Amino acid sequence: MLGVCANVDQSGASLSGSDPYAESLKFIAFWQGFVGRNSDVFSLVGAASDINLAKKNKLCAVIIGEQNSHHFRNTKDVKLFYDLGQRVSQLTYNNQNLIGSGCLEREDGGLSDFGVSIIKAMNETGMLVDTSHCGDKTTLDAIDSSAVPIAITHSNCRALINSPRAKTDEAIIYLSRKGGVMGITGVRNFVSATDPTTIVNVVDHIDHVKNLVGLDHVGIGTDADIWGYDSLPHAKVAAMESTYKSGYAFRDKIDIDDFRGPLKMYNLVEELVRRKYSDSNIRAVLGENFFRLLKSTWK
Repeated sequence: MLGVCANVDQSGASLSGSDPYAESLKFIAFWQGFVGRNSDVFSLVGAASDINLAKKNKLCAVIIGEQNSHHFRNTKDVKLFYDLGQRVSQLTYNNQNLIGSGCLEREDGGLSDFGVSIIKAMNETGMLVDTSHCGDKTTLDAIDSSAVPIAITHSNCRALINSPRAKTDEAIIYLSRKGGVMGITGVRNFVSATDPTTIVNVVDHIDHVKNLVGLDHVGIGTDADIWGYDSLPHAKVAAMESTYKSGYAFRDKIDIDDFRGPLKMYNLVEELVRRKYSDSNIRAVLGENFFRLLKSTWK
């Protein structure tokens, strides 16, 4: 999410078992242990200054986040998980929970009263609110309910692709008015509805946000590791795809050829340079916009 700032990995889970509270405790314990045992490579982030420290020490900064907030049984749990290391939480993951509606629900009822109380607790604690997989109304409600800017860490623009995982211009404008930042993904079926889909299409989404609300409100949220999904065993990918509704519109490939592998961010920068983005603008897109957001929301 903040590649230029510190090679940041937001380790996000969409834990969906019968006991998300217990699963989340195990998830955080795993990452705490993994980072601790590999401190020559990774650095755990608790504050924005830790990102600068990771960059100085040439380490990969790890931000612990979750792609669903159904592990918050009550408002006190927000502080508990913050103290355990969680720094960002997506309110819903595709489907309905007690907080609000996901983007794949047939009807979006918006943010619940419980959801409003969870956002208030997140604001008070200093945990970043994320609405990447939320439905349209739930997204708008969350932006309105939050006293501080929020993030759409990994999504795309509905104006360019009619996908439930894309955000409307209304949401992007509303997000920007509150000081939020939207990260653009490189998942093929969220970038373009037809092939060929290339890094040019990815930057089209960056351009759209820039032209709509200004450069300060757009970043990168790749939604994949360096090698992406297509490098995984076919059976694993098929099993993953089977858990989503047809609205995700998966095709033969999930990744974009020139936006995977060790050169993916270099290829992105080359396309930004071709479009006459200045060095300062490129730094903003690659990480500084999100870094500013974290400094303004984290305690």
